Amino acid sequence: MSGLNCYIVSYDIMDRKRLCRVHRAMKGFGEPVHYSVFRCDLTPRGRAEMVAALTELIDLDEDRIMIIDMGSKEGDIERRIEFLGVHHKDKEEKFIIV
Repeated sequence: MSGLNCYIVSYDIMDRKRLCRVHRAMKGFGEPVHYSVFRCDLTPRGRAEMVAALTELIDLDEDRIMIIDMGSKEGDIERRIEFLGVHHKDKEEKFIIV
């Protein structure tokens, strides 16, 4: 077992500069799946580091971050996350970079 849990992180940041900082920080913890929504496979320590980093970046009186624990990464996460319409992975496969 890997010890990784899957987290869905969504954020609503009121200031554009903070929004850009949060987005850059989140790229270090997971993969974007939608605007302001990331999927992060993290250890407990990785989750704590993410929360600490985000807490430093946001204004606790104006911004909001939601973290959903989807459980063990080993637990068939793909079946627990449902997309309607174009899936981000499908978009990436359509482009060829030369």
